[in-house]
Amino acid sequence: MKDLFSIDGKVAVVTGGSRGIGEMIAAGFLANGAKVYISSRKADVCDATAKRLQADFGGECISLPADLSNVQGCEALANELASREQQIDILVNNAGVSWGAPIDEFPEIGWDKVFDTNVKGVFFLTQKLLPQLRAAGTTDDPARVINIGSIDGIQNPIFETFSYGPSKAALHHMTRGLALHLTKENIVVNSIAPGPFPTWMLSTGVGGGGDTDIDWSAVAKGNPRGRVGTPEDIAGLAIFLSSRAGAFIVGETIACDGGQAYAS
Repeated sequence: MKDLFSIDGKVAVVTGGSRGIGEMIAAGFLANGAKVYISSRKADVCDATAKRLQADFGGECISLPADLSNVQGCEALANELASREQQIDILVNNAGVSWGAPIDEFPEIGWDKVFDTNVKGVFFLTQKLLPQLRAAGTTDDPARVINIGSIDGIQNPIFETFSYGPSKAALHHMTRGLALHLTKENIVVNSIAPGPFPTWMLSTGVGGGGDTDIDWSAVAKGNPRGRVGTPEDIAGLAIFLSSRAGAFIVGETIACDGGQAYAS
């Protein structure tokens, strides 16, 4: 019982791990003894984040840049991981994009890019890493796949990001489909639907221009908990789902939002 929440010694992959929620989860994994691979499109940013996280939290953090909006990028990352690891215990599909434009001007690429990354890329990276996930999973300690959705896939956002919410709703539904087919192979799939966290993506939506070092009080005021999320909030939930404590949770979408989706 005392090791219920341990992920010590596990191998984790966190996509979109160079900033935002992915970086927060990677930091939590490192601080709790996991070996972590992070991936993002921009190699220099990914490399710098991996170096900083390793210095701050110890352990081993490895940068593997990749574009996960297409099958070729998913295959390239999976092949690189396969050359390094026979088993992967935890896959966090966090890489995601959004697109904002007025409804009269919203372009086709704003749908294609968002769905390619937020839905299709998640499916194909998971598919390509199935050999390593199958090798890691056992009846008592299954491999874990955690898809990072959004409360915008549960409720409609006020922002003019017309493709983002539907993409996250699709991701939540795909989580259930993957869980249905993979649980019997000792691979447990769940999703997390974050609410307001101090990230680049949210900053662009509230007028911060991507700067996360802004006054978040206006956003916090609209949240039932009276604040935005912290790294401990999102990393704690990811650690729970990745540990023995979460081994019987299957196909769920868990909101991590201070009550914004259901209590407001």
